Amino acid sequence: MSRPNASIYDVARRAGVSIATVSRVLRDSAVVAPQTRDRVLAAAQELRWRPNALARGLAGAHHSAVGIVFPDLLGSYYAQVVLGYEERAVADERSVLILATHGRVDTDDLVLDLADRVDGLVVMDRTVSDDVIADLERARTPLVLLARPGVGSTPAVRTENAAAAAELAGHLLGHGHRRIAFLGDPDAAPDVDERWQGFRRAHAAAGLRAPDKPVRCGFLASDGRAAAATLLGAGPMPSAVFCANDDIALGVYAAAREHGLSLPGELAITGWDDNPSASAVTPTLTTVAQPLRDLGRRAGELLVARIAGHPAASVTLPTRPVFRHSCGCGDAPHDSSLSTEEISG
Repeated sequence: MSRPNASIYDVARRAGVSIATVSRVLRDSAVVAPQTRDRVLAAAQELRWRPNALARGLAGAHHSAVGIVFPDLLGSYYAQVVLGYEERAVADERSVLILATHGRVDTDDLVLDLADRVDGLVVMDRTVSDDVIADLERARTPLVLLARPGVGSTPAVRTENAAAAAELAGHLLGHGHRRIAFLGDPDAAPDVDERWQGFRRAHAAAGLRAPDKPVRCGFLASDGRAAAATLLGAGPMPSAVFCANDDIALGVYAAAREHGLSLPGELAITGWDDNPSASAVTPTLTTVAQPLRDLGRRAGELLVARIAGHPAASVTLPTRPVFRHSCGCGDAPHDSSLSTEEISG
């Protein structure tokens, strides 16, 4: 017989794991390491604890909730993506559990725990490794990746980056700029890495040498301001700055003005995302528009399909450069004529 006061919490405490891990052992989940499984079973035996029918039912229960894992709550980019995802979840009468990893060292465990509390999961950027994605798939967790390449059979929802970045960089080169700095960290996000590759490709197409490395910085305006302050304080100064997102670009605006530079006369600046602030600043910001809310919404649609057991293919949504004043264009800002139709693959 089990001890009258023994519970799943006692087992978790004795084994040194979370109750979600005990739950995974109950379900014989493939994501539990063999040594962890043995430790949980040993703790249950020591406490003479056996799960009752209710506990076993809860281990495989439907939760009427879905999860999303992304790097940070800060910045309009993530807010718009999450809004689109939540809209789709609400339409399906599901609540949304959000996990912002903030670069935590225990991210893998947090994501695995969240997977046990939802019917399906969207994982954004490089918040967890491909190995964890594979573990979740082996455990048959309905899963969709967002703003990162697909892993195995796991579908992904992304936006096009390389071609738009090449077009935008080529536009700056067409304005006569030959010293263009790239601000952002390609190692931090797959999308930014593709923008960096497109940036370099434009230089190669023009027969020019691109910078050997980007100016690495975070993705907030404060990060862009700090990086630009260092960049503009050391010669030779670039004549243009290609920013990995609009928030970085706004930080560069601030640093440029602190250095007394005229925009775009002495320094041209471009961003990425086309946030509402892009058309409100002076000079208006040349950027790349991407459908942020639709990005989250489409991820939600694919996840609903996977939860229902239907096949789901990866989707790439289009982006388009929007040329305004900050790159040196005249008074008539215009959009690129890229197709607005989705590209599915």
